[in-house]
Amino acid sequence: MVRPQVPLALDEQTLDCFVVTARCGCFMQAARRLNLKPVALRKRLAVLETRLGYSLFVNRNNNPVLSPQGERLLALLQAREPDLPEPVRREAGAPVRLAVAEPLLQDLLGRNLISFVRQHAGMRLEVLTLNGRQVPLQEADVALWLGGLQQVESPPAFDGARPEALATLDYLPHIAKRYAREANRPSCLADLEDYMLVQWQGEAGVAALMPWHALLQARASGVTQIQDYEMYCQLIKCSASVGLLAHYASRSDRGLLALPGVFAEPMRRRVWLAVNPRTAGEPLVRLMVGAVRAAFEERRDWFEGV
Repeated sequence: MVRPQVPLALDEQTLDCFVVTARCGCFMQAARRLNLKPVALRKRLAVLETRLGYSLFVNRNNNPVLSPQGERLLALLQAREPDLPEPVRREAGAPVRLAVAEPLLQDLLGRNLISFVRQHAGMRLEVLTLNGRQVPLQEADVALWLGGLQQVESPPAFDGARPEALATLDYLPHIAKRYAREANRPSCLADLEDYMLVQWQGEAGVAALMPWHALLQARASGVTQIQDYEMYCQLIKCSASVGLLAHYASRSDRGLLALPGVFAEPMRRRVWLAVNPRTAGEPLVRLMVGAVRAAFEERRDWFEGV
């Protein structure tokens, strides 16, 4: 049997493709790990096998399994470390840190974040969730939070970066459609007397939402306070309760019904984006900012006219 040797003409990136595929045992996962499309990964492995003159993998139940020659080459490459750095050590370094308000993460950013993680499985990502009244105080690379309508100052950890307004949110009481059809939906404050009111504590004390808070404080009973945002939304959907949500809630969940006109005074907030100037030029940070922007661009019609 010919002992595998590392060809000098092959670049380390091609060899990395082989090592990661051998370690993952799955073309799809290895491609995600390397930030490549599966077709591109297979092409690189085919080039490597052509140059070496033997097969590195055999197909077993649609999964790549090392051939005897592949096992020898893998052992040879592993013996060269740390001369052959792994992609994760070269790509990741410090983690990309995202600070995001929990309602924005749950309602708007979730699908885009899942797609981002699927495409960049080799990176390190830290997600810090903020409640509905926090600004990012900890250092992060990208921050997305809820604030007032006026231009805000840069968060302390962002070295003077100018925040950008991405969208304006109009807050309205909401109820599940099955508990209040449009024909008999509550249309004034008096109509809410027969309903339980639900409050997400992450928005307690927000000045822009004071009409809603005043209603809650005036109630002697019939109020549920809860800290978990996801359960807060479930209570609105499943318990015949009325809660305050951004106007797009009935667009993202057709089972919800907005109750416009209950409050005479509008309750509006703005979504703010800031990028840390020290890391704004890093490729993965730029990709994260792109994913955030894409989440809002895909739903641009939700925010028009607010």
